[in-house]
Amino acid sequence: MTTDISTDTKKRVNRSLLVGALLIGLGIAAIALPAFSTIVVESWIGLILISAGSAKLFYAFQTRDQGGFVWKLVLSILYIATGVMLFFYPLTGVLTLTLLLGSFLLTEGVFELILAFRLRPQQNWTWVLGDSIITLLLGGMIWFQWPFDAPWLIGTLVGASVLFTGISRVMLSLNMRSALDHPDQTSIRS
Repeated sequence: MTTDISTDTKKRVNRSLLVGALLIGLGIAAIALPAFSTIVVESWIGLILISAGSAKLFYAFQTRDQGGFVWKLVLSILYIATGVMLFFYPLTGVLTLTLLLGSFLLTEGVFELILAFRLRPQQNWTWVLGDSIITLLLGGMIWFQWPFDAPWLIGTLVGASVLFTGISRVMLSLNMRSALDHPDQTSIRS
């Protein structure tokens, strides 16, 4: 019976390893083709907003007798309209999303800077200070290079995220595979 569990676990680990390798490949492709991957990400966000807006519209009509119908309707239309704009006008959407990302990073950097100085009496507060400075620099770089960085920035960042997610999945899967192949060593460590 333990052989079945071990076999099932090994199959799951192998599938996880395969998914990790696929993510690594997709991450490398996204980084290698940043303009294409930026458009794909932007279009995906547009489709998500259209879907969410449609769900909100359905919910608004389902609960119209509970009050707030007009606000629910307006919000769902805003979601759908934004999604349609992003989907059918991808270049405008890319410019907008890049500017929003830069604004987000600048805002986050300011709040982290405030937090760093509030944590100043504590040990290791400089890590938060360093994080805030890097975040401010990244946000500033996006803002000062906008709109020239828009065609490649989002695709490159998403590609890097997917790549590192794939690497971490592969490493965890290999670790699990090693633990399954050598169960006596894991019991010694415990």
